[in-house]
Amino acid sequence: MESPKEQMTASLANQQMARHAFLEELYADGYFPDHVVDKGRAILLRLCQRIETERPQDLAALYALTDAATDEFNLLEAEFEAAGSGIETVAREAIGEDFWVVATSYGFADADTGRLIANRNW
Repeated sequence: MESPKEQMTASLANQQMARHAFLEELYADGYFPDHVVDKGRAILLRLCQRIETERPQDLAALYALTDAATDEFNLLEAEFEAAGSGIETVAREAIGEDFWVVATSYGFADADTGRLIANRNW
């Protein structure tokens, strides 16, 4: 029986994203609690699902989706802090990198990494 994580990735049509190890650096670092990182991974997987469902036609439409996902990470910051962690430099870079990987894997190679997470509070 598949875990909820496996079910979510199995539902992605984009095989690169279905196989991608989201937030790998955060899982490898004990400073970041896995149960909170799991929630960040779920945000990124939902972003992939929204891209596959809504099929944004241009960067503006993609940025609307990434803005919504970034808002979810903004809310997640409080959970990191409550667990004695936070979204700091390592996490910020890992999250930004995964947003860029998502964008490029869905055909938006010209997406600006900074713009993908522009409305971040972390």
